[in-house]
Amino acid sequence: MHRRAIVPARVNIIGEHVDNHGGLSLPFTTSECLVMDAIQREEGYSGDELVIRLWKEAGGWPADLTVKSRIPIGKGMSSSAALCVAVVLCAKGVNEGIETCREARRIERAVLGNDCGLLDQIAMIFSKKGHAVLVDFSDLSMEQVPLPASWIFKLVDSGISRNLSSTDYGKRNAYSEEHVVNEVQRVLDSRGASAEHLGRLLNESHSSLISLGVSLAEIDRMIDGLQQMDGVLGARMMGGGFGGMILVLVENEEVLPSIPVVVSSGSAHLEEVL
Repeated sequence: MHRRAIVPARVNIIGEHVDNHGGLSLPFTTSECLVMDAIQREEGYSGDELVIRLWKEAGGWPADLTVKSRIPIGKGMSSSAALCVAVVLCAKGVNEGIETCREARRIERAVLGNDCGLLDQIAMIFSKKGHAVLVDFSDLSMEQVPLPASWIFKLVDSGISRNLSSTDYGKRNAYSEEHVVNEVQRVLDSRGASAEHLGRLLNESHSSLISLGVSLAEIDRMIDGLQQMDGVLGARMMGGGFGGMILVLVENEEVLPSIPVVVSSGSAHLEEVL
């Protein structure tokens, strides 16, 4: 038996640090992906030690495990979640939708120590090409939202990598409830928004992340510089915080010409390799 899981990276437009608090988020997936192969063997396991630990936690059978990934590690594009989703898909041999998401979150928490929500897994399992997924974490309902052609995104690497298990990720502060309320409203306001309006919402979102205590001074300086650039409509730190990618909304593809436009992709899928 040979199974292969292909899992895309996640980009969250808006709705950060709300999935553990019943909020709303608007993520989509990109063309960067992680590929995992699991080939059955008679006994034992071979592969990266961490992958084997995740595999065993998911109830995986004796296998040769290989992982190849184009998702940047520690950059806020959910490389850890992609790995855990791939492990669950290969181990179970079926995509069970929200149950696959929950199991991937469980093994990420158990093995990697990340106090993650379900944002990343849901984006990876339920995304459709050309759409973002509007997720309501109060009841896990979802709506496919077409991505307007005027929403042109680029990702700027802050140059700062982080491991969420070694940060204060997931810890609440006095501003947490206010952030969740305001961030949820920003997600609602993004529905049908012009690119200019969405840009203002992204800027507001980053200011809120600063107050939440998950940003860094170096990143704030970079984002402030980007926000002042001609042709940039908005910018904010993306992901769990403390480093990683900066999501930038631009007027056209010529802005930040050395950086490619983020391309929407579909959901994760599982293959049985003959």
